[in-house]
Amino acid sequence: MTTTPHTAAPAPAPSSLSLSLSLSRTLATAARVLRQLRHDPRTIALMLVVPCVMTALLRYVFDDRPATFDGIGASLLGIFPMITMFLVTSIATLRERTSGTLERLLAMPLGKAELISGYALAFGLLAIVQSALATGLSVWLLGLDVTGSPWLLLLVAVLDALLGTALGLFVSAFAASEFQAVQFMPAVLMPQLLLCGLFTPRDTMHPALRALSDVLPMSYAVDGMNEILRHPDITGDFVRDAAIVTGCALLVLTLGAATLRRRTR
Repeated sequence: MTTTPHTAAPAPAPSSLSLSLSLSRTLATAARVLRQLRHDPRTIALMLVVPCVMTALLRYVFDDRPATFDGIGASLLGIFPMITMFLVTSIATLRERTSGTLERLLAMPLGKAELISGYALAFGLLAIVQSALATGLSVWLLGLDVTGSPWLLLLVAVLDALLGTALGLFVSAFAASEFQAVQFMPAVLMPQLLLCGLFTPRDTMHPALRALSDVLPMSYAVDGMNEILRHPDITGDFVRDAAIVTGCALLVLTLGAATLRRRTR
């Protein structure tokens, strides 16, 4: 009589290396981040108020030239949320790592993708509120003249804020201190700000700069805002711009999950 040798089942991969998503663990992570933010009212106030104050300030800088405010106001509605969410998420995530919270979380049955998705969800909810306040203020109180739907303006602003959240989560993996996280802003966002078409049309740039601007996501965020500014209906270019910003945010979130480290070296 022969016996079949027992073959052990392969051990499951460690949860910290898994990129599969559990909705319950993602929601639990998002709820924990929101509870932490609730106890930091100054951060919430800065996130929600600063873009509105900057937009209002810009409006009155161009008080005698409303057409100029219309021309750049819509673009800045996408740029301000991206910058704000980049700073907040990069510093908040780095603080979790340096305090040891991130290491304790990843020692639990929580994957990197679930952790990053939970953070993105929590900050994404704040981004929606932030973008809604700034867009409503610009269109209904400051008189921003938009040919298309203000709801599309809000949609692009939210997508831009989510992109800023994703970039902040991603660069936090490469910073050793909160000071370094802030220093990443001019390296990551300033080139995009200069080449996005805010200061001069991208068509008039040097071909090399135009080619560089074509691969930077902020260029499509500004193009999408300008499409809403000029056209009453949804255009093919607007759909393309919104899809590129969304795809870039998802790509950067995936890279953030893949490069997430437990400790700061």
